[in-house]
Amino acid sequence: MRRIIIALVTALALPVAMAVPASAGPLDDVFAKLLVKQVKGENVRKHLEALQSIANANGGTRAAGTPGYNASRDYVAGKLRKAGYKVTLQPINFVQSWTENSPPTLARTAPDAKSYAPNEDFYSFEPSPAGDVTAQVQGVDLILPPTPTPTSTSGCEESDFAGFVAGRIALIQRGTCAFAQKIRNAGRAGASGIIVFNEGQPGRTEAYPLDIGEWRANVPMVFADFAVGNELATGTPTVRLKVDSTLVLGTNDNVIAESRFGDPGNVVMIGGHLDSVTVGPGINDNGSGSATILEVAEEMAHFPVKNKVRFAFWAAEEIGLLGSDQYVASLSQAQRDKIRVYLNFDMVASPNYAYKLYDGDNSDNQGSPAGPPGSAQIERQLADFYGSRHLPTVGTDFDGRSDYGPFIAVGIPAGGIFTGAEGIKTAEEAALFGGVAGLPYDACYHQACDTIANINATALDVDADAVADSTARFAFNLRGIPPRTAATAARSAVAVQSAS
Repeated sequence: MRRIIIALVTALALPVAMAVPASAGPLDDVFAKLLVKQVKGENVRKHLEALQSIANANGGTRAAGTPGYNASRDYVAGKLRKAGYKVTLQPINFVQSWTENSPPTLARTAPDAKSYAPNEDFYSFEPSPAGDVTAQVQGVDLILPPTPTPTSTSGCEESDFAGFVAGRIALIQRGTCAFAQKIRNAGRAGASGIIVFNEGQPGRTEAYPLDIGEWRANVPMVFADFAVGNELATGTPTVRLKVDSTLVLGTNDNVIAESRFGDPGNVVMIGGHLDSVTVGPGINDNGSGSATILEVAEEMAHFPVKNKVRFAFWAAEEIGLLGSDQYVASLSQAQRDKIRVYLNFDMVASPNYAYKLYDGDNSDNQGSPAGPPGSAQIERQLADFYGSRHLPTVGTDFDGRSDYGPFIAVGIPAGGIFTGAEGIKTAEEAALFGGVAGLPYDACYHQACDTIANINATALDVDADAVADSTARFAFNLRGIPPRTAATAARSAVAVQSAS
């Protein structure tokens, strides 16, 4: 059977055969139906059994920084190479340990001297690297006095640092995007140190100990009271900033596999995280997504796709989306613009499942805004698949908890499937999908019991077909996805961040 399919694929790849009979339908439809037929839930389960065996052999976990993750990486990379993909292991960093050896220092040295109280007026960001720097302070897109409600986007966009003088200490106001995002942008702009101060509204004035969860810039960084930041924002005072810490970094690898066919200027990206939490094997979260993506990749390895297809298995998602974030950060703007869509599959076989699609058009009007242009089309295409099987779907918010986050932050359209985590299934969802209302979608979320027994076979089989269908269709047809340029990406990224 496989030889017949490969022969068919090869024939369709030939120019003389591109004029497929009208009765066969468009190429994306032909290949989507072919791939859906080939992708089997039972084969996905075999990959899940392999991941379970890896966890069993490595202390019950496949978490970042453990032998279980490395073995998972090698298993996936080996399968992809055998299928004929070009496979790259991309090293990413994560924090293994951080210790503060002595209190930090923040002191104005000019035009007049003033010292601020450590662990009272300001705190070291965990995990700030060690450093001792004396330099002028430069404010970055500050809103002073602050607005009545949080609105500051200080440091959220790389463009905020357009006039920043490299070597100065960046003074950044807390606001509407993640601390880590501000710190990353400051590091890229050449800041020698970073002071983030609280925004200034009631309840947002005092500093406190804060772990941003990841290493972002190789400079000392602290979190300060609003009063401190407001004072340092006047003029360009000179400040001494010192953090005395010991930071130990670990390294894991993303697994990236790229099709040998397809236009490299139009990349369709499919991803999910490969790591588990420390306390369990992570078979639903996210062995289910990883195993499904792997099965789809194996079955479509010989398809003569029109657009380049890139499969990603992310490291260290569970400790801060580190694999996907560092991947996106490593790309130039031109490389980002080539990624036309990103499809994310994280937890696709929850025991008490619902078929949830990321709300690309914000039709639910819940939480975060719509995704970048093209996200609505991704949601619609997935919904069409479930509709063709007379299966209902509901929306789920782009809440930033999975690896689509770094992509939509830079304007890349995204979408995907999610069957639920620790949230509680509603009565309306139970009526649509079956299962039990009032209980979690996955009672074993982030626990040791997230084993091979924690998989719903029906959800796994249906969602594997949905992944196959969407992957094949975008691999051959991007007509509904708007073209990307640096300008449009920047506008859509700003829109997403300012609304968060």
